Amino acid sequence: MISTLPVRGWRLAGLMLLAGGLAALSLPPVHALFLLPVGLMILYRVSEDARSWKQAAWCGFLFGMGFHTVGLYWLTNAILTRVHEFWWVVPFASPGVALLIAPFICVPAILCRVVRPGWRRVLMFAGSWTVMDMGRVFMFSGFPWNPLGSDLELPGFAGDVMIQPASVLGVDGLSLALVLGSLALFRGRRAAVAVVAVSVLWIAAGTWRLSSATPLNITNPRAVLVQGNVPEAEVISHADAVGNFRRYLSLTAQGAQKAFAEGGRPPVVIWPESGFPGLLDEDTLARQMIARAADGAPALVGSDRESGKDWFNSLIAVAPDGSIAAIYDKSRLVPFGEYQPWILPFNVLPGVLTPGPGLKTWDLPGMGRVGPMICYEIIFSGSVTARNDRPDWLVTISNDAWYGNSAGPRQHLATGRMRAVEEGLPVVFANNTGISAIYDATGHETARLGWGRADVLVSDIPSPLPPTFFSRFGRATPLALSLLCMVLALVPTQRKKRDWDLGVYKG
Repeated sequence: MISTLPVRGWRLAGLMLLAGGLAALSLPPVHALFLLPVGLMILYRVSEDARSWKQAAWCGFLFGMGFHTVGLYWLTNAILTRVHEFWWVVPFASPGVALLIAPFICVPAILCRVVRPGWRRVLMFAGSWTVMDMGRVFMFSGFPWNPLGSDLELPGFAGDVMIQPASVLGVDGLSLALVLGSLALFRGRRAAVAVVAVSVLWIAAGTWRLSSATPLNITNPRAVLVQGNVPEAEVISHADAVGNFRRYLSLTAQGAQKAFAEGGRPPVVIWPESGFPGLLDEDTLARQMIARAADGAPALVGSDRESGKDWFNSLIAVAPDGSIAAIYDKSRLVPFGEYQPWILPFNVLPGVLTPGPGLKTWDLPGMGRVGPMICYEIIFSGSVTARNDRPDWLVTISNDAWYGNSAGPRQHLATGRMRAVEEGLPVVFANNTGISAIYDATGHETARLGWGRADVLVSDIPSPLPPTFFSRFGRATPLALSLLCMVLALVPTQRKKRDWDLGVYKG
């Protein structure tokens, strides 16, 4: 096949990297949504016009390199916290991760060429893009960061409206819709009008759900989110462990006093990941000090934990008397940070941890039914609640100090907002350096404590909604829709079957 591409060689490579990078600007927190159709259309047309499937795959790979390098640029900040040890890794942090996940975009670039031009190629491209995006959960411990569906998490009410279909489709279904809509915009006036019409219906459906959502008659506790704003260098070195612990105790006392003064609901104190600079399960005195500062409220505290030769990243529930009410060990570990995948012979971030047994639902006095999570675990669509044991609210503790005041903490926070819509559950997000926030069961932000502040946030945790369609069926729905698109792309029409058989259409 003769290539009809207007550019070749290094110009083509540069174009694909640029297209991917521009498409990444549609992600939170930039939200330049208009750039997504442009980037995707460039990739789609280049895949169509490439002289071979190998060239199409190469262009898909380069697009993925641009997209993920820009979207994950903030990973470099994590290396800078230990730059004296891993200075040589700094230029490769985000490109290195991009190198591992960019091949997933080769697949739609190749597969769209095996069907006839027109709508079938669009369907094949969109369906295979979504399937491959969903498949990132199987890479190492999973890395489903920045699915295209998160583009719709616009700030404020506009975003609240746009993400409501996730209660049925999940974030992957939103990705499928965005790819289809982006490519349809360039297929003539009628197709563009259809996209506009569907968008109007989409907005109407989102507005209706927001206005009609009726919470269950369940009263959740009042959250006391303690944000100590401890720099990551001090978290690692424990240079001022006593001073930082005292800071958390002081903020806890302030927050508990305020929470009890407001009355009405029992408060629960929540510290972030790495909130306690030691082994809390082995430190009875520290637990008693936390209990006294909480003034009778239970506390959820992030802490390391040692058991034999195993180390865990844990969330420990401290009862009002200072005893341990429950322990949750993080089960989804961060590749290259908390455990070592086979692909690299070194560990860039400190510590090699053991994964816990899996998600739990706690039903504890003063807390109600809560689903605990730690940091990375919140990004997994359809995998944030214990099977057949639905909680009334979700809490995730995190320490995003690793990534500085960048897009990283904001993208992380956006995942919590999306999980709230998918599951119909309020999400409490407690972070060491920020951003800490609370979302209701429709993904509407009810409280926020910004980046880089040492402060305490006191706010009621909203009530849950009835189980959503997505919470019942999970990712099976977007997967089925994506596969359906791919199947429809393969079904020939009677009118063009003979032309296809005669070799008129070639990929």
